[in-house]
Amino acid sequence: MVNSFLEDSEYYLIVKDIINHPEFQRRKEFIHHENESVFNHVLEVSYYSYLYCKKRGLDYKSAAIGGLLHDFYPNPWQNCKIVKKKFFQMHGFVHAKEALENAQKFFPQYMTPKIENIILRHMFPLNIKLPKYKEAWVITMIDKKVSLKIFKNPKGLLKYVGIRKDLK
Repeated sequence: MVNSFLEDSEYYLIVKDIINHPEFQRRKEFIHHENESVFNHVLEVSYYSYLYCKKRGLDYKSAAIGGLLHDFYPNPWQNCKIVKKKFFQMHGFVHAKEALENAQKFFPQYMTPKIENIILRHMFPLNIKLPKYKEAWVITMIDKKVSLKIFKNPKGLLKYVGIRKDLK
């Protein structure tokens, strides 16, 4: 599936410098939902957002970039042996800010108010503040749609609400 996204030459030209960056490549090793890597997840969100925005005359370049960087948090969260966190300090509430800080560090040349808003607000309603741009709403909704794969394993849902750490 990943290769089919990258066969779209216009899309690839927009995102190639990010995708080929060694720090971004590390996301192939980060588990996102169940057996999917963060790399594959963000590529799927990015590409579908790019297509949606392009078809509707929106800023598809910002959607492609923001979609790639929306989960660009610095460390894998699922296999971490971390001290138990307070509810509002759990991954779902804080990773958007972590992803933005990491994107600003590694890809400052791509940071615009729109892309920053896409990254920071993609977890609405968990992050409470509304996305400001149409493209940020697109990423927010497509991220939710793509993430619905977790319902294929209902027992795994307990992990995402913080009830169980690992179900292996």
